[in-house]
Amino acid sequence: MNWLDVTRPLAPGMLVYPGDVQPIFSQKDAGNYLISDLHLSSHTGTHIDAPVHYLKTGDTIDTIPLQNLIGTCNVIDLGRVNGLITKKHLLDKLEGNKRILLKTSFSGKNTFIEDYPSLSLDAAEYLISWGVSCVGIDSPSIESFECDGSVHRCLLGCNCIIIELLDLSGVSEGAYEMIALPLRLTGLDGSPARVILKKIR
Repeated sequence: MNWLDVTRPLAPGMLVYPGDVQPIFSQKDAGNYLISDLHLSSHTGTHIDAPVHYLKTGDTIDTIPLQNLIGTCNVIDLGRVNGLITKKHLLDKLEGNKRILLKTSFSGKNTFIEDYPSLSLDAAEYLISWGVSCVGIDSPSIESFECDGSVHRCLLGCNCIIIELLDLSGVSEGAYEMIALPLRLTGLDGSPARVILKKIR
């Protein structure tokens, strides 16, 4: 079974969260080789949030536990849910898995909208009560556009690492092996990541 790449391509002009910089790539010919300069946010494209992102303390992206990001995960298809994803949408769907990826109606979209699917606080608390150590979503943020940071703080405060802006458009609901690795950026709050899945069942 081949690995599925669920990472959004990083490219100039891609979807970014309002206020974030658009990625800029410049490449030059140095004679014997090509070399590129990159300018982008630590939260550009498919990316991982470290606890320090919202808590301003705790693990940075280079110190988060890799076991949270590698292993079995459960993809939950919530494409029919509009607006907030609440606890009731997650009932009986976790199957005891510690890593959860949420496929939403934002799958395959490349234009920012303010009412993108996001987690409610009670849903975040429910995930924590089940010992979830990583939650990913294919929308621009795990938390609503008009947020106060409580969902991020709830998850990150319990060492539940967050992956945002996945590309789950070609992925069906079910169990997978996951590898999600951020760049080892010393002391930073987040990083673009490469996330791959392999179907188990």
